[in-house]
Amino acid sequence: MIKVSDTAKKKVIELMTDDGFDTTTDYVRVGVKSGGCSGLSYDLTFDKTQQENDKVFEDNDVKIVVDKKSFLYLVGTTLEYSGGLNGKGFVFNNPNANRTCGCGESFSL
Repeated sequence: MIKVSDTAKKKVIELMTDDGFDTTTDYVRVGVKSGGCSGLSYDLTFDKTQQENDKVFEDNDVKIVVDKKSFLYLVGTTLEYSGGLNGKGFVFNNPNANRTCGCGESFSL
């Protein structure tokens, strides 16, 4: 399961609406890809469809899809949003990460 904080929910709805997505039917696609200073990096996009091997979740009225491979790295993660002057944008609070980089955009297990 992937959770979505209240602040992340507000920002996701705002951005999806601005980009022409429908928050009641479309998805936030969360994934993991190779790269970043710690070895793996997070990937966050909007998507209108789910793929055959996707896991689908809904938390805090946000529909999330994750491919099976990425799901193994993201179990128990909370998507948060940090705004303001020193904010980082979307932040993944991942309990599976042994090490993260300073920017919080990459991790290793």
